[in-house]
Amino acid sequence: MAASEPTPPPSVAAIFAGFFSVGIIGFGGVLPITRRMIVEQRQWMNGKEFTDILGLCQFLPGGNVINLAAAVGHRFRGIPGALAGLAGLMCAPMAIVIALGLFYGHFQDEPLVRRAFAGLAAAASGLIVAMALKIAAPLRTDLLGGLVALVTFAAIVWLRLPLLATMAVMAPLGIALAWRRAR
Repeated sequence: MAASEPTPPPSVAAIFAGFFSVGIIGFGGVLPITRRMIVEQRQWMNGKEFTDILGLCQFLPGGNVINLAAAVGHRFRGIPGALAGLAGLMCAPMAIVIALGLFYGHFQDEPLVRRAFAGLAAAASGLIVAMALKIAAPLRTDLLGGLVALVTFAAIVWLRLPLLATMAVMAPLGIALAWRRAR
């Protein structure tokens, strides 16, 4: 974002269209595409703002990107923006999921179909890793934030602690450290 010319807030229609495009092209891995759309293409937020709002959305119950669509829409246009973000994100994938469910239910015993779905799962895993690296990028200059992220990752991945219990400890710790640093 240019410092001299801030991007004007998106309209309700732009929020719907943005999240509709994410939903239609991001099937199976919408978080990386959502970030690209919001931060890089439409410049509604910068990388830090996106990471901050995503952190909140990951802490809330429900799907991260669904929460993100509502939060971003609400930030710019209140309840109508939140509803536009949700509707835009959900309508195309919902139709695709129903169609794929019907297809899979009919052809699930075919070896080619099983291999295709295994390949889709591998590609989705790669998208998640790529997104994690992009989200972590702003933490390169934030030693305490990076440490909180690393400890949280280690607790969940290596120690196999429950997600909810880990977040119940690490989220307040991260908030307290950020608040203390801002004072």
